[in-house]
Amino acid sequence: MGLYTTMSIFSEISITSLVLLGLLGLATLIQLIYYWVIFARLAYYRDSESEPVGGNDHPGVSVVMSARNEYHHLVKNLPELLQQDYPDFEVVVVNHTSSDETASLLKELKPLYPHLKVVSIEQELNFFKGKKFPLSIGIKSAKNELLLLTDADCVPASKQWIKKMVEHYDSKTDVVLGYGPYEPRKGLLNLLIRYDTFVVAMQYLSYALAGIPYMGVGRNLSYRKSMFIRNKGFTSHYKISSGDDDLFINQVANKRNTQINIDPDSFVYSAPKTTFNAYFRQKRRHLTTGKYYKTKFKWLLGLFSFTQLLFWVLFILMLSLKIQPILVLSLFLLKLITTTIVQKNTADRLGEHHLLLFSLAIEPIYVFLIPLITFISSINQPKAWK
Repeated sequence: MGLYTTMSIFSEISITSLVLLGLLGLATLIQLIYYWVIFARLAYYRDSESEPVGGNDHPGVSVVMSARNEYHHLVKNLPELLQQDYPDFEVVVVNHTSSDETASLLKELKPLYPHLKVVSIEQELNFFKGKKFPLSIGIKSAKNELLLLTDADCVPASKQWIKKMVEHYDSKTDVVLGYGPYEPRKGLLNLLIRYDTFVVAMQYLSYALAGIPYMGVGRNLSYRKSMFIRNKGFTSHYKISSGDDDLFINQVANKRNTQINIDPDSFVYSAPKTTFNAYFRQKRRHLTTGKYYKTKFKWLLGLFSFTQLLFWVLFILMLSLKIQPILVLSLFLLKLITTTIVQKNTADRLGEHHLLLFSLAIEPIYVFLIPLITFISSINQPKAWK
């Protein structure tokens, strides 16, 4: 009787409705596979320390950053970096043609912190775009094998940042991917920025756990200097203004040499953009690097985004046209339950549990916004990093 009833229901559906329902079911299935096969790895991940590098509990570390007209950030954040609770480290700051008080500040701090190393670039080189060139100079000036990359507008969550990141190195590890959330502030824009950061982190950290790392964030990223030199640094993508973090990791990371770190003490917080235009420009720069990813990552990331967008388009369309609303709502509920479970567990691990309710409401807007920004970026290239 049950089978007969089911067959009767489907026999009454038009071909068009059946195709739409089939596409919605396929999009839902693919989304569920992504969530349970890939993203659940981070949602149920248990962080653990690795064996010390070469038997040394505290190997030397060089923290490297490039700064251009960042006085107002450096005056607040640089002392926090210089006061890390770690026995052997230096902070290398590349002053990249700053015209503000950056040089004076670094000169004042140098006698107070002998482990501060200042590298100055006095003249702009027009044939090098973005911050890859100053970062390369800073990395080559670093004295230690283990590097920690961050930005001038970033501050570690604790004085244990260096220690916690180094704990994830062993003899096989070349790359450690950290998490770089944005500071919580009031307003819808701040929620959107933090949700976007959370979604990106859920993806790149989960893929790394699945053995297919494809990117990191320059706010909180670590790798070996010897690996950077061996792979000729950013040479293969110097022409692209952005990508010092994701394109480089896309090039060198693999399942054997990459680990992640989601210990709350290892987080690095950044100052978020305060206007929609500034966020829009920043997001455009980030999205322009995606087309340079390896083909397999473009397919994997593209399929997720496409089926997510397809799901919402079909859900809204079929519900508004009252096409099999019970089946449509059933598929929606199935996806909603999955999304809620996986994102809740992931948010708990990344200290973003307060974003959960917002994330459930913003997803349909977000999935339309990102393709729009991507399209605009493809026809109007963003300006180089400043």
